Amino acid sequence: VSRTIHRGEYDLAVNRYFVDKGEWWRLITSGFTHFGVAHLLMNMISLYFLGRFVEPALGRIKFFALYFASLLSGTAGALVLQPSLGLTAGASGAIFGLLGASAVGLRQRGVPLMQSSIGTMILLNLVLTFTIGGISIGGHLGGLVGGAACGAVMLAPRHRQLPRWAAWAAPVAVAAISVIIALVVSRQGMNSFR
Repeated sequence: VSRTIHRGEYDLAVNRYFVDKGEWWRLITSGFTHFGVAHLLMNMISLYFLGRFVEPALGRIKFFALYFASLLSGTAGALVLQPSLGLTAGASGAIFGLLGASAVGLRQRGVPLMQSSIGTMILLNLVLTFTIGGISIGGHLGGLVGGAACGAVMLAPRHRQLPRWAAWAAPVAVAAISVIIALVVSRQGMNSFR
């Protein structure tokens, strides 16, 4: 889908070129920038419903840590799979992270995914990701993987008896690894143009 990109979207969206030039803040700002009202509305509706499911299980601060780590893993995934100069923006990487964390949390409790709304949401969203043009496949898959990794620790059942600090270490580790991947991919991707 072709459309005009507004100045604010251009200034805050992410791609390899800008990250390689030192505009690292775009790794974060791209997750709060959307290409149009429909894009924003779709992500905010998803965030509202997933937040009502995940936030009570984690509490606000841990929920924010999961969201932020998923946002960064989605951004890293977008940079891995996007064309070097393509712009990416949106909260969908973080939304997919919440889906991934929810799925892992349910599985750890023995809930079959396809018997829950989470399994259906993941399946439907993956179909849309791969069939509709202009959607960041890397952003969605990166967020899903990062969120699932966080969820495996943060939503672990009590009988697993993980140390309390692990619930904080998981999102920090996912965020750090995501930033490193984003920086390396951006540098290597732009070296091919030099």
